[in-house]
Amino acid sequence: MAHVAPTPDRRAAHASHRSTSSSTPDGPVLTATWLGLTFGMIVGLVLVSWGHIGVRAAGITLLFMLVLLTVAVSAAALRRGIGSGRAALSTGVALTFVVLKFLLG
Repeated sequence: MAHVAPTPDRRAAHASHRSTSSSTPDGPVLTATWLGLTFGMIVGLVLVSWGHIGVRAAGITLLFMLVLLTVAVSAAALRRGIGSGRAALSTGVALTFVVLKFLLG
């Protein structure tokens, strides 16, 4: 069947093609985001402390990804708002601990 140009009676509405983006941010970073990052870093540190090389590699990979993600979320929080201060502080402490662990050995 040959391609037929869409007409008003044959036009399908595709939600994926609709543009609903706006220039306003969605609001402050959620507490669950900060706590999820903190929990992930704790899990990564636990995995790194294990002796098996594969588990350690998984922990290092997890921590590397979470550090990058935490930096991105923190940058977004500067624009959108921190949200819960305590949760953001716990993530900052976990990030500092992870960075110091790998810098100091």
